[in-house]
Amino acid sequence: MQFADETKASHLLQNVSYYRFSGYWYPFLAVFVDSAKHRVTLAKISEELSRSDEEFIMSFKSKYTNPFPPSFILLEITSFGALSRLYENLKSGKAKKDIANLFCLSDKVFASWLHSLVYVRNVCAHHARIWNKWLQVQPLFPKHTSNIWLIDKTVSNRRMYYVLSMIIYLLNTVNPKHTFRQKLAALFAKYSNVDKRAMGFPADWDNEPLWIV
Repeated sequence: MQFADETKASHLLQNVSYYRFSGYWYPFLAVFVDSAKHRVTLAKISEELSRSDEEFIMSFKSKYTNPFPPSFILLEITSFGALSRLYENLKSGKAKKDIANLFCLSDKVFASWLHSLVYVRNVCAHHARIWNKWLQVQPLFPKHTSNIWLIDKTVSNRRMYYVLSMIIYLLNTVNPKHTFRQKLAALFAKYSNVDKRAMGFPADWDNEPLWIV
């Protein structure tokens, strides 16, 4: 908080008490679980902001002195990893649940999915093998969801089949007309010698409603 006259503010707080005043700043307290982790995340975002040469970022810097733009601007240049950490570090509550509810998931499941996607993305970015890899970050299974999800609950959440199913599930909300399944089908056809079972695909995977185009 900033005060135009800190001496006067200190005097008032000591003599009048801050109890009533605290009601105004209450919505800004207790937002993140770990303040130290939040500072690290903000430092990473600040680095990304300083490196950005996007026109809308340059325009903001030329007009305002705020250290960060509004979130709807800042998240355009924020890495997926930082976004995942921001969400994971949010305290449990309405805001965190509302975000997950957009995908008909619990906040714990949604946080684990984001973490898993960041992990897979990083493996791919370093050109490591992914198709038959046992994944070290395991996304949670949704206990219930009103959206179309996997009928077979025995599939492994440490294989790419599960992650690909997650991506389809999320895309069905973000962009119902996506062509992700068609693109995968084209890849499977092009590389027919690749054993999908090594990716965790069950025998009747193409009968799953989630995977039917």
